[in-house]
This record gives sequence, structure tokens and C-alpha cells, in this order.
Amino acid sequence: MAERPAGDAERKKDEAALVPLLLLLTLVTGAVDAVSILRLGHVFVANMTGNVVFLGFALAGAKGFSITASFVALASFLAGAAVGGRLPASSRRQRLARVALGEAVLAGASAIVAASGGGTAARYAITVLLAVAMGGQNAMARKLAVPDLTTTVLTLTLTGLASDRPDLAKPGFHTVRRLSAVAAILAGAVAGAVLVLHTSTGWALGATAILLAAVAVAAAWPSGHRGRG
Repeated sequence: MAERPAGDAERKKDEAALVPLLLLLTLVTGAVDAVSILRLGHVFVANMTGNVVFLGFALAGAKGFSITASFVALASFLAGAAVGGRLPASSRRQRLARVALGEAVLAGASAIVAASGGGTAARYAITVLLAVAMGGQNAMARKLAVPDLTTTVLTLTLTGLASDRPDLAKPGFHTVRRLSAVAAILAGAVAGAVLVLHTSTGWALGATAILLAAVAVAAAWPSGHRGRG
């Protein structure tokens, strides 16, 4: 079922309601990439630009970089994006809720794997689960097309901050939104690193799963209450 079109005013109102939820997903990105870099080796599960670069390092023979790990993360991310981009949804909020719920399940499964033991097999399993989740999130954010909130990368966001005039006096406050996205991914990276270094990988991923479940509930609640997204 296709998402229903909306007028410009309704779309902007809808986008404003989506912003805090997408910022929470941006925070999740920082947390899961903290887990992947600190505990899964030199591999990203959300930042695929970094993975392509790491793959290049591995192909060149640089120590500490794995062709297999980078390829597995890339392939899993693409699989998640393929599913997330084709997920049926009648509204933007429904799309967000469904993807966030799927991410919560995958993050929860990765927490169980992390808690049950270590080793190469466990690292690859966690990489697959998290990269699929992040691929779905990225595809969902692309479908929602809320300006300045891709949730997984900051290059264009930072470019916008530097190249555009501040718009604090205009409706929408894109400057604030961009700064919030940067702050969210930084906060997620700090929180993820603290949990990994001072508790465990399982606790870090479990906290991520809970946050994703909360986003799913928040996105779905108004839809069920009002009968539309």
C-alpha cells in the first residue's frame, strides 16, 4: 500500500513531528558504530563510506583490516537497505515504526549473541545483524526525506552548516536541526563507547534495542490513536 500524499503544510507538520524520532535514530548510529569499531574490529555497521575505505586498506594489505569483515558489513547493509526501501507503509510514521521495530529486534538479537560468548563467529553474527538494521534505517530515512536527517552520515549535514547562512530566524531552523544531528551522533558514540568499555558489549546493544523499541512505539502511537500517520 502506497504512502498517502500530503499537502505542503501537512507535510511540514509531519516532518516536525518526525525530527525528534530521527534524532534518536541518529544517536543509535553513533552507539552501534562505537560497538562495531571497539569490539568488532576495523569495521563500520552504519557508515558505509568508512567501510569502503577500510576495504581499500585491506585490499592494499594494511594490517588490522579485513576484506571479509568489510565485505560482510557492506553486503548486510545493502540487504537491509533493500528490505527497508521496499517495506510497505501507508504513512511516513508507519514506515518509521516498522523499520524501528525491526531494528529493535535485530539489536536485541545481537545483544543476546554478544552476551552468549565471543569469538569470530559471534563477531560476524553481530556485524550482520547490526549492518542489516542500519541498512534498513538508512533506506527508511531516504524514503522519509526529512531535510538534514539521514540518521547515518554527517558529511552533507556538516557541509550545509559551513556553506549555508544560519537560518535561526526562519521557520524550520535547519541550522538547529543540523547541529542537533551532529550532537546526537556524537552523544551516541560517547554513550556506546562508555557502555562497551565500562560494562559490556551486550549491555550496550541491549540499551540500543530498548531505545529503538521506544522509537517504534512513539512512531506508531499517534497513528493508532488518530487513524493516520
